[in-house]
Amino acid sequence: MNIAFFSTKKYDQDFFDSTNTDFNHSLTFFETGLNEHTASLTKDFNAVCVFVNDDLNAVTIDQLAKNGIQLIALRCAGFNNVDLKAAAEKNIKVVRVPAYSPQAVAEHAVALILTLNRKTHKAYNRVRENNFSLEKLTGFNLYGKTVGVIGTGIIGQCFAKIMLGFGCKVLAYDIKPNEELKASGVEYVELEKLLKASDIISLHCPLNEHTHHLIDGNAFEKMKDGAMLINTGRGALIDTSAVVEALKSEKLGYLGIDVYEQESGLFFNDLSETVNKDDDFLRLMSFPNVLITGHQGFFTKEALEQIAQVTLQNLTDFENGAALENEVKA
Repeated sequence: MNIAFFSTKKYDQDFFDSTNTDFNHSLTFFETGLNEHTASLTKDFNAVCVFVNDDLNAVTIDQLAKNGIQLIALRCAGFNNVDLKAAAEKNIKVVRVPAYSPQAVAEHAVALILTLNRKTHKAYNRVRENNFSLEKLTGFNLYGKTVGVIGTGIIGQCFAKIMLGFGCKVLAYDIKPNEELKASGVEYVELEKLLKASDIISLHCPLNEHTHHLIDGNAFEKMKDGAMLINTGRGALIDTSAVVEALKSEKLGYLGIDVYEQESGLFFNDLSETVNKDDDFLRLMSFPNVLITGHQGFFTKEALEQIAQVTLQNLTDFENGAALENEVKA
């Protein structure tokens, strides 16, 4: 198949080119994102491969259909950026990578917790300046703490197991409780109880109409004073204005995020010589108890290899008329 890749970096091309030796597709890489203004680039291609911040709304999809695109291949798990109804109406199939090294994202969530807690990022900078003071670097033991996991899909399960290994009490909330986790000692509770009881809360649920701004002002009111909130899922799970207020009032003790509600056009780009005009993001960066990484939770060698393998297999299955194991439907 002739495939147009959008929002690509050098590492995308390296991993896909290497993996494609087993598939022999024709791959063309565009650094620009796919949206209604760039959809014209898809002419003469059979399929597009897109990432989390590409905007496949109804207008974009209409243009893809006019250009003969038959398949949208997401090289990620989330699909909230695709108008699935519009794709179905244009008879364009949508596939994704439902699980790629879930340990990568789960471990990054733990890294955020440990860094915020033990302040290793601040200690690193101090030592480089020959400052060996321990003032204001006090952390807390994870052992015995209550950790709330919202969403126990594959990544949430991995995260919960890691926290059990630290000796934490793990509470979970999901519309479909996992029996294996329950057997391992995870307690499923209602969301309100999880918010009230947890010292640390980590978000691992998908973004949809039910979870958009799941963590809002009302949720913060129910949390323990000084609780830690971690988000490696989707940015809009958290109401940004509400989290700013929770940090200002010191209701929220720590915030660690690898995703951001308005990250499109911000993350994955080198903007070091530009002026950041996102006031909410700048406000978050001003708090000493906030740690932000640029959507790198997935970014491990193992995950990138799996993403390339599954994506190219999805494309091959479509080309061969085989069942689409990873199809997403409206």
